[in-house]
Amino acid sequence: MNTFPPLLRNLKNNKPLFILTAWLVSATVLISACSPSSAELPAVIRLTPESAAPVTTAATSLPPTPMTAGIVTATAENRTTQPAGSTIPDPAAYTWTKVASGLDRPTDIQSARDGSDRLFVLEQPGRIRIVQEGVLLPTPFLDITERVGSDAFERGLLGLAFHPRFGQTGYFYVNYTDKDGNTHIARFTSSGDMADPASEKLILFVEQPFDNHNGGGLAFDSAGMLVIGLGDGGSGGDPDGNGQSVGTLLGKLLRVDVDGGDPYGIPTDNLSPMSSVHPEIWALGLRNPWRLSFDRETGDLWIGDVGQSKWEEVNFVPEGKAGGFNFGWNKMEGTHSYEGDALAESMPPVVEYSHTLGCSITGGHVYRGAALPEWQGVYLFGDFCSGIIWGIATPPSDGSVVELFKTGFRISTFGMDEAGEMYLAHYDGDIYKLTKK
Repeated sequence: MNTFPPLLRNLKNNKPLFILTAWLVSATVLISACSPSSAELPAVIRLTPESAAPVTTAATSLPPTPMTAGIVTATAENRTTQPAGSTIPDPAAYTWTKVASGLDRPTDIQSARDGSDRLFVLEQPGRIRIVQEGVLLPTPFLDITERVGSDAFERGLLGLAFHPRFGQTGYFYVNYTDKDGNTHIARFTSSGDMADPASEKLILFVEQPFDNHNGGGLAFDSAGMLVIGLGDGGSGGDPDGNGQSVGTLLGKLLRVDVDGGDPYGIPTDNLSPMSSVHPEIWALGLRNPWRLSFDRETGDLWIGDVGQSKWEEVNFVPEGKAGGFNFGWNKMEGTHSYEGDALAESMPPVVEYSHTLGCSITGGHVYRGAALPEWQGVYLFGDFCSGIIWGIATPPSDGSVVELFKTGFRISTFGMDEAGEMYLAHYDGDIYKLTKK
C-alpha cells in the first residue's frame, strides 16, 4: 500500500539503487526517438553528482554542487541550437520563509492572475482556501468536502486551474475524486472571495480502478486549452496496461477546449492516430503526473511524473507540440526498460533521479518573478520523501541540474503568485515563499 500521501506510488519491492548517474543522449538519438528537432528537446539528461542523506532539519541551503565528476556536457553543435539560457544562483543567500500555516493537507497552490494578488490553496479533504497578504482567510473560497472522497492517501481535491479570462467569466476548474474514488473534472463559478458550490458543471468523468495514481494536475496552455494529467489507474506496475492503451484516458495527458463546445471541444492539433477513440488524448505513457505547469514566458510544459520503484522523472514538452507523443510508461521507467522492450519512439525525460535521493517527485514551476531576478528562468522541483529541492537551468539542454535546498518538508506542491514569485506547500499544513535571507 502507499505510504506517502498524496504523491502517487506503490512502494512494494522498493529497493534504492544507491547510485547516481548522468546520461548523455545525442542529438541523433533524440531526433530518431522523439521526432522533435534538437532545438526543441535537450541533448543531456543530468543528475547532481552527490547523493543526499535523509533530512530531518529545517530548511537549509546547500553549497552549489561542483559541476565536474558525473556530468556529461552537450556538444558544441547542440549548444549552438539553443537560445540563451538561465543560470542557477548560489542558494546560500536564499531561504524559504513561512507565509501561512494551519492548512489541512495542502495539495495545490494557484493564482487567479486577476489583479487581486490572492493565493488559492487546495486542501485535500475538499476545500479551497485564500491566502492574502500573508493572512489565511477564515472562510473557504469553496467547500465541497461532502462530495470529495479523501479516505485514501492519494484521493481528494487534487488540482485547480483558473480560466484565462477568470476576471470576466468567474470560471475555475478542479480535479477531485468522489466518494467512490472516481475522477471529476468540474467547473465552478465564483464572485469575489466566494465560489458557489451549486454552480458545479461536470466537464469530464473518469472511472478509477484503484485508489492510487489519480494524477490531479490542471493547467491552461498559451492557446487557452485545458491540459489534464491523469495517472495510470493505480495498483503497481500498471497491471492493466493503461499507460500504453489508446482505449482509456488513464495514464494520459488530455487537452480540451472548454470554450469550444459543451462540455468541451477538441483542439485540432491534438489529433493523431492514438486519439481516434479518445480525441481528448494529447499524449500517453504517464504513470502518475504529480504537478504540471506551463512556463509563463515560453509556454513550455513541465511535468513531474512519479516513478515505480527506482526512478523519478521530469518531463518537458516544448511549446506548440502537436499531439501524439509518448512518455513511455509502462514500457519505460525514466530512460530504463521496465515492462518488455524499450520504446524507440518514446520521449525521454530531461532529468531522472534514483531512489537514493528520494521516492516521490513533486513537479514545480519556472520562476518568472521580479523580486529575485537571479532566479529568472530556473525550474524548481522537489521530492516529497526527502524534502530536497533541485533547480534546472532553462532551456533544459546545456544547463546543469543543481541540488539546492534540504528542507525537511514533505513537499506536496509548488506554486506561483500573480507576480511570478515561488511558493511551496509542506503537507503538514504550511506555505513557504522563496526569499532572500
